[in-house]
Amino acid sequence: MRRRYNPRRPVRKTRPHRINREIRAIEVRLIDEEKNQLGIVPIRQAIETAEEKGLDLVEISPNANPPVCRLLDYGKYLYSIQKKAHEAQKLQKKIQVKEIKFTPVIGEHDIEVKLKKIREFLEEGNKVKITVWLRGRQKRKPDMLHTMTDKILEIIKGFAEIESMPKRERFSTHILIGRKKGGKDAETKDA
Repeated sequence: MRRRYNPRRPVRKTRPHRINREIRAIEVRLIDEEKNQLGIVPIRQAIETAEEKGLDLVEISPNANPPVCRLLDYGKYLYSIQKKAHEAQKLQKKIQVKEIKFTPVIGEHDIEVKLKKIREFLEEGNKVKITVWLRGRQKRKPDMLHTMTDKILEIIKGFAEIESMPKRERFSTHILIGRKKGGKDAETKDA
């Protein structure tokens, strides 16, 4: 049975750390606001020290023996943790897989345009999935698929690294490529 919402009943948020009177240990290893160790003290003395300084007693490492507690402003501490997590997420590079499709009867200029786009995707740090597929009457000549795949592989070897060899499905072939390892020098070494 689900409980009804009661506006008078306060909603209690769970915190990632135990603070002040929520700490259940008898003794704690106390660290002050300047990160200096004050030693192992009884919990009552640690709470009194925190109240005198106008700070919170926060249990940083509950699994240690005795638990490690620190004197700090808990609101500022949570804000700094949140800010660090946000900065770390901002620095992460998300790699996407872009797809480019080819058919065996594509013109030379169209191949050049698509290869230029593939280079742009690779320079951005993305991976590219190249699909060569047969349409309509081309399906009667599967050797066209093999020929086009070989042609594309030959062109791509100059500026990209093949991460998965061509996988043939009924009327299509898929190739996953990525940026060549080693930066700008990798292109000149192989050439």
